[in-house]
Amino acid sequence: MKRQNVFLGVLSDYLSKHVTVTKGLSQNTVRSYTYTFQLLFVFLKETKVLAQEKISFSILSQDTLESFLTWMEEKRGCCISTRNQKLSGLSAFAKYAVNREPVMASGFYNAVRGIPKKKFSKTIPVYFTKEEISIRLRLPAGNGKTEYRNRILLSVLYATGARAQEICDVRVGDVCFGDRTSIKLLGKGNKARKVTIPAKCAALLKAYLTHENKLASLDSHVFSSQTNEHMSISCVEEIVKKYMRIAKQENPLLFREKNYTPHSFRHSIAVHMLESGIPLPVIKNFLGHSSIEVTMIYATVSDELKNKYLKENGITAALIEEGQKESRARPCYPGLDFLDRI
Repeated sequence: MKRQNVFLGVLSDYLSKHVTVTKGLSQNTVRSYTYTFQLLFVFLKETKVLAQEKISFSILSQDTLESFLTWMEEKRGCCISTRNQKLSGLSAFAKYAVNREPVMASGFYNAVRGIPKKKFSKTIPVYFTKEEISIRLRLPAGNGKTEYRNRILLSVLYATGARAQEICDVRVGDVCFGDRTSIKLLGKGNKARKVTIPAKCAALLKAYLTHENKLASLDSHVFSSQTNEHMSISCVEEIVKKYMRIAKQENPLLFREKNYTPHSFRHSIAVHMLESGIPLPVIKNFLGHSSIEVTMIYATVSDELKNKYLKENGITAALIEEGQKESRARPCYPGLDFLDRI
């Protein structure tokens, strides 16, 4: 095997065998690790004109890896926590690689170890106001097939509060149309949850699936790219970026944040649910959070919500337990009808 192919061979074994068979990590975790290296390949091609088959361990110096992490923040709009997650992914692979190829991978292993995680303070989540989300959901205004798909995708992304990977993974069989249409999402750790979407969004989604002749193909993914039946996270990111640029150009007084990502739709539905009076514990289960502490960040985005949820009512253990019982008994979350007015 040629020297420059050793890296790809070790990486292939790591992603296809080690993290799945040996460690038994969840599918979403494996995809996250895979996406880290997909981004690394894009970075090396854009900045060093280096094709994937030419990558070797020796090329991945500390300077190169630090430049890659900076590139993710500045060019891809990744937050510091995402940067640190990607660094953790590189570190996990480096430990495996140095055991497989102690001579060739030692420099790479030491390079990754030499990069510290970046400190950060918790910031207010980037989200859209109701006026902004109304504009965003109407923005893919063209009549072409791609614009039609994008319009439905962004609507479902917001209405479900789904992570980008979760929306990519939704299959037709995961959608249950009815008086209250629900969608099953597979979250972190392979934990499934079922969320209800408002009537207007449900009608749009059903019309789209009918138009695409997908309703009878239960195993098909709801959203596909132009080249793959299973859409990727990067495709969703590019769709959001595309219409974000247009939104900022057409509405210079709105959309004042520097970076909006697919996760901004998730943040937005959480804030809007809080503003509409839906209890934090219910929102916790709607979003698939592991703890109420994670959800509580949304109660700090404005003085109004701080007063409402943290000062006036308080977040007591009894309130949390009551909300969790209610959520377990009612897997399809009600109370989102206000979205039909947006």
